[in-house]
Amino acid sequence: MTALAPVSEWITSTFREPTPPPVKGWPAIANGDHTLILAPTGTGKTLSAFLWALDRLAVDPVPEDPLTRTRVLYLSPLRALAVDVEKNLRAPLQGIGFAAERAGSDVHTPTVGIRSGDTPTKERRQLIRHPPDILITTPESLYLMLTSKARETLTNVQHIIIDEIHAIAGTKRGAHLMLSLERLEELTIKPAQRIALSATQRPLDEIARFLGGNVVADDGTLTPRPVTVVDTGARKVLDIEVVVPIEDMGALGERVEPPIDGPAAASPGRRSIWPSMHPHLLELVESHRSTLIFSNARRLSERLASRLNELSIEAKARNSDVLLPPPQVVGGAGDEQVGRGAIEGEELVKAHHGSLSRERRLQVEDELKRGELKGLVATSSLELGIDMGAVDLVIQVASPGSVASGMQRIGRAGHQVGQPSRGKIFPKHRADLL
Repeated sequence: MTALAPVSEWITSTFREPTPPPVKGWPAIANGDHTLILAPTGTGKTLSAFLWALDRLAVDPVPEDPLTRTRVLYLSPLRALAVDVEKNLRAPLQGIGFAAERAGSDVHTPTVGIRSGDTPTKERRQLIRHPPDILITTPESLYLMLTSKARETLTNVQHIIIDEIHAIAGTKRGAHLMLSLERLEELTIKPAQRIALSATQRPLDEIARFLGGNVVADDGTLTPRPVTVVDTGARKVLDIEVVVPIEDMGALGERVEPPIDGPAAASPGRRSIWPSMHPHLLELVESHRSTLIFSNARRLSERLASRLNELSIEAKARNSDVLLPPPQVVGGAGDEQVGRGAIEGEELVKAHHGSLSRERRLQVEDELKRGELKGLVATSSLELGIDMGAVDLVIQVASPGSVASGMQRIGRAGHQVGQPSRGKIFPKHRADLL
C-alpha cells in the first residue's frame, strides 16, 4: 500500500528524511496490525500513528450518516496534551491540503474535535450533532461518552491511538480504559486498530499484551490479540547534573539564632535550603532561552514562580536604583517565602498546573512559545501541552520519585531529533539526594 500523492509530497517537502519510528511503524500500521511504538521523545511518534489515518481520511469518502463520521479516536491521559495534539495536527492537515491544490487533486480535509473535562457543555452537544473525523479525548471522557447517547457517534471508529501508554499501564486508570475499549469493540461496526505510543514503556511484551487485550472465544477461552511491536528505542543523549546549593545538607533544619538587631531579632527559625536554591534557579532561567521547572506540588509551583519573579524584579531594581515596597513574608521560617509579588507585565516565569483553567493554561503556554516568558514552573503531573521543541533546559526540584518520571520530564528538553536533553536536579534534603 502506498500513501496518497499529496501526503507523500507533504512529507518529502517538509522533512529531509523520515525518522525510524515512521519508517518502521508505517508498514505495520498500513497492514492494519495493532501496533506498539517505542521511540525517544521528539522523533515523530505521534506523526507515525496519525499519518496513515490522515491519508485514509483524505481519500476515503465521508460516511453518508453524519453520526458515523468519527473514524479516528486519539486518547491522551493528559487534557492539555490533547489540546497540543490538536494544534500539531493543523500543520500536516494544511500541508496536505495545499499539496492537493497544487496537484489538482480532490481530497477531503479531516475535521478535528476535542472532548475533555475542559470542554463546555455546548461544545459537547455540538460534537454529538456534528461528529468530527478525528476525536481527541481522555480515558475518562471516553467512558462518559460510552454511557450516554454520544456512543452512537463512535460506531465507525477504525483507529484508536493511545499516547503516553506508560502513564496508565499497570494502573487502575489503565484497567478502566481497557474495559472501555472492550465496550467500544462491541459497539463498532468492525474491530478498530489499536496504536499505542511512548518513550519510556518497559517491558515491551507486557505493554503489548496490555494494549491488545484478549478475544473471548465461543467456548469462553481467552486469546490474546496479536500486537506488532516497533522498537525504535535509542539511548537518549543526556546532560544531567545534581546540584546541591549548600555546603552541608545535614545542617538543614538546625535552629538559626536571630541577629541581635533588626526586624528578625524576635523571630528565630531553622536553616532552610531555599535562600540558597532560589538564586541558582534564577540564574539558570535567565541564562537559557526557555526553561521548565518541575515541582511535586501545585502549592510549591506557585511559590517558586512568585519567588523567582520577585528576585528578578529586585535584581532589575538594584541595577536601575528603583525603590521597591517592603516584602510581605508569608509562612514560617524554613518555608518558601512569598515576598513582594510580581509586578504586572514583568513576570519572568509563571506557574502551570491542573488547577488552572483551560484558558489560563493555553495563555501561559502561548506566552512561553512567543518568548514572552523565560520559563514555566509545572507540577509533576505533566499537564503541560506545549511544543516541547522550544525548551532547552529542565529543572527538577526534589526527587522525581522514579527513573521513568525523571526521564519523562528531563526528556522535555531538547525535544528534537539528535538533540541532547539537559536537566538539573535540585534535592531539597538528604533523602532527595540519595
